[in-house]
Amino acid sequence: MEMATSFLYPPPPSILLNTMSVVGLAALAKIGWSEVRGNHLKYSKFNNASSSSSSSSSSPQTQKQRLGSISSRTGMLCLYTPAFLAASASFFVLPSDDLRFLLLKSALALHFFKRIFEVLFIHKYSGEMAVESAITITSSYFSSTALMLYSQNLTLGLKEPAFDLKLAGIAMFVVGIVGNLYHHCLLAKLRKEEGGKKEYKIPEGGLFGTIICPHYLFEILVFWGFFMISQTIYSLSFAMGTTCYLVGRSYATRRWYLSKFDHFPKHIKALVPFLF
Repeated sequence: MEMATSFLYPPPPSILLNTMSVVGLAALAKIGWSEVRGNHLKYSKFNNASSSSSSSSSSPQTQKQRLGSISSRTGMLCLYTPAFLAASASFFVLPSDDLRFLLLKSALALHFFKRIFEVLFIHKYSGEMAVESAITITSSYFSSTALMLYSQNLTLGLKEPAFDLKLAGIAMFVVGIVGNLYHHCLLAKLRKEEGGKKEYKIPEGGLFGTIICPHYLFEILVFWGFFMISQTIYSLSFAMGTTCYLVGRSYATRRWYLSKFDHFPKHIKALVPFLF
């Protein structure tokens, strides 16, 4: 416990934050395990791939679900925009000259701005997203961003942790966001439509020669960068939960490529070069 307090602010006087730290970690870990077991989120390309072959014989229930859907691009914009607005509004709603708080606000705003930029100008989409899924995921991004900022606000005036990690956190965040953007650009170049059908290829370039999900690896670095900048219990919990989810997601992604391509190189791991 003493070791933890050397790089963490003390638990906040908030039942909400302490509860959400536990609930958020458990929920993300559960979703990650579901990915490993093959139960994917509804906006997942794995679900889309499995359902596309049966689209011509859709049941009435499936058609009802389609009525409650939006385009994938619109859905992805809905996922990220509220969180971006929350991070941007924090500069005015929670004004402070505290450097750590300013860095966290800036990192969160930049992270979600980048995601919106990718949706508009980089990623290629087809198909639709269920409105129910969009609302659920949007709420998760928005609430986690707001809670991370609220948690940081409660640290103002408290004694700093013995080990100051914010400079290392900035470095990790920058490496993560640049690496994630670079590998998303590589993925976007692979995606194309032929004869009205989606075509997937085995990614190449960057770290794709050793792992199939370098974009997830760098995204994990982004969230650990958030934690190191903020050093709160909630940001630690969210970084751990995000890692659990993306570990499961990367495992499912590699399994998908193995099933899709007979010539998929077996030496390419899921998330960590040479290990996993």
